[in-house]
Amino acid sequence: MTNSHAPQPAQIAHEESSIGSLIDVDSPHVSSVTSDYSGETDTQVSRKEREAKEAEQKAKDKFAELEGETAKKYEKAKGYAKEKGKKAEASTKKGGQKLSDNRTNPVVVGNAIVLGVGSAVLGYGAYQKYAKGQLDWKLAGTWAGIVGLFATGDYFLSKFLFEKKFPPK
Repeated sequence: MTNSHAPQPAQIAHEESSIGSLIDVDSPHVSSVTSDYSGETDTQVSRKEREAKEAEQKAKDKFAELEGETAKKYEKAKGYAKEKGKKAEASTKKGGQKLSDNRTNPVVVGNAIVLGVGSAVLGYGAYQKYAKGQLDWKLAGTWAGIVGLFATGDYFLSKFLFEKKFPPK
């Protein structure tokens, strides 16, 4: 038996000079450029410039649109805030007038005295504990709970007295 092999396939020579030209596909006709050309063609440059100008104009248009919408929303919010401010001011005047009208009511006077004396006593007691180094979060939380319970009781007692014994003016 003989060793027979298939013939060797033909080899293609790879040479740098074999790439003779590049084709510009953006142009309306096919033209060739030399292999040492490293930049873009005129048509590619002009296309990119045109696309950049279009993108810039699109961004300017969108900016103008958003700027207009923002101005409208700002004016609407400004009007809304002004309206709410006027309502709050009217409500405050009404509340102040109501308090002024009822300044001789025993329930209002009693609440004012209890608030003043209670705040002074609580503040003095807290300072004394602080000065002795005994004021901690547990003590402060306990007294906050006591004040909350007292305020709840005062609310319901005042409501009862306003409805039954000393109606507001």
